[in-house]
Amino acid sequence: MVDVQLLVVDDCPNEEPAAMILRKALDDVGLPEVQFSTRVVADQAEAEAVGFAGSPTILIDGCDPFAASTGTAGLACRLYRDDAGLSGTPPLAPLRQALKRAAEHR
Repeated sequence: MVDVQLLVVDDCPNEEPAAMILRKALDDVGLPEVQFSTRVVADQAEAEAVGFAGSPTILIDGCDPFAASTGTAGLACRLYRDDAGLSGTPPLAPLRQALKRAAEHR
């Protein structure tokens, strides 16, 4: 089973939209049985320990599929880039691809 986590800071305005996109992506790739947990990252030490690149961050089997090689951990809002520009939520198509890859490697 694929392990999926949604990492956020307290009161993140993008938590709910990101959770909706994540649920849609899981359903779209045939993983409706996979449940994800939501974890609030409370401080800088925890952010560094989990590689938190900002809120919201999605981890699939412990890996951030949107991680930048030069990214730093921190308690901040996260922006994602897609064909439409910048957004506070991850783009659906690449999220689907990452989930599908993870499921195929199981």
